[in-house]
Amino acid sequence: MAKPSAGAVTGVPIGSAAWSTGLCDCFDDCGLCCTTCWCPCITFGRVAEMVDRGTTSCGTGGALYALLCAFTGCQWIYSCVYRGKMRAQHGLADAACGDCCVHCCCESCALCQEYRELVARGYDPKLGWHLNVERGAAAAAAAAAAAPAVQHMGR
Repeated sequence: MAKPSAGAVTGVPIGSAAWSTGLCDCFDDCGLCCTTCWCPCITFGRVAEMVDRGTTSCGTGGALYALLCAFTGCQWIYSCVYRGKMRAQHGLADAACGDCCVHCCCESCALCQEYRELVARGYDPKLGWHLNVERGAAAAAAAAAAAPAVQHMGR
């Protein structure tokens, strides 16, 4: 599993990497699809926490999303911003019609795609950012402990 890091540099030019799944692959994970369809604030909150690397909690992001949905109907603008942040962090290609159009026309599909992308990159958004970091650190420590010691030849 890839270790989450706060300032990873991948060497991939921004906007050149393909998404791991398509926009309309929602039914690849039926549980996620149902959650996003009936309560998109949960999926959005999880994505926002991961993209913001723990500075925005799942609850805060989800609550803001729900309030925007209830009072303005423009929650897609908020989620569009996070899609742009995620693309910049991971060097993902932009959709032909742009992030805002994707979120305005296909909000549930866009949220599912973002969540699946995080999973494909080794994260578990259900755990939140901090537990993902701990899991990555534990995996790195286990790998270091399992590595053979360097031996030098004596004269």
